Amino acid sequence: MSGTSDTESAGERVAVTLASVWPEDADDIDEGVVANWFVREGATVDAGDTLCEIQIEKVSIDVPAPVAGVVDEVVLGENDEFTRDDTLAYVRPA
Repeated sequence: MSGTSDTESAGERVAVTLASVWPEDADDIDEGVVANWFVREGATVDAGDTLCEIQIEKVSIDVPAPVAGVVDEVVLGENDEFTRDDTLAYVRPA
């Protein structure tokens, strides 16, 4: 991974991050686990499509695609733990 920005300038990939879905009542929690992936690398998605489901303190949350495009890379697999700043995947805009 290169840097912490949501977009990589070289390949214009958009990072799938947790900022928009992190529960407001979980400010004191900094980690969770990837429960399920609903798409694979190479899948075509629309903005807002559910890519995966995460669990934070036994609460399940759907993570949407930030843009329409192709899932370029899945960084964290099912049952992998993450922190709130981690990137879950990258989508290459269509």
